Amino acid sequence: MKMSPEEFEQTVAEALDLIPDRFIEALDNIVVVVEDEPDEYHLGTLDDPYSLGGSFHDDELLGLYDGVNLVERADGYELDAPDVITIFQGPHERCFSTRREMVDEIRKTVIHEIGHYFGIDDERLHEMGY
Repeated sequence: MKMSPEEFEQTVAEALDLIPDRFIEALDNIVVVVEDEPDEYHLGTLDDPYSLGGSFHDDELLGLYDGVNLVERADGYELDAPDVITIFQGPHERCFSTRREMVDEIRKTVIHEIGHYFGIDDERLHEMGY
């Protein structure tokens, strides 16, 4: 399913509206952005010890948390730059065929990446269904 960038951003906004307020309210200094495709930086970040990982469907990177999770911040955190959750449009379009599927998967992707923000690893997130 192909969408214009504006349609995809609206889909991301719909997915964010479905995330429980208690999770959104617990976030501090974090932004959600949309990119067309993951690039070398995004793919290289997966090996960075400060990035816990990304959300995948088959071999497609759907989303990525890039930042210092709350567990790592416990010893002090002085950076002002926000942590970033990136949602990738191209992989979502290739993996899912309906708008409803995209909204559902974007919601799961954002929750997965918020989990990384809280310091939850991929194994536990998968156990939780994300």
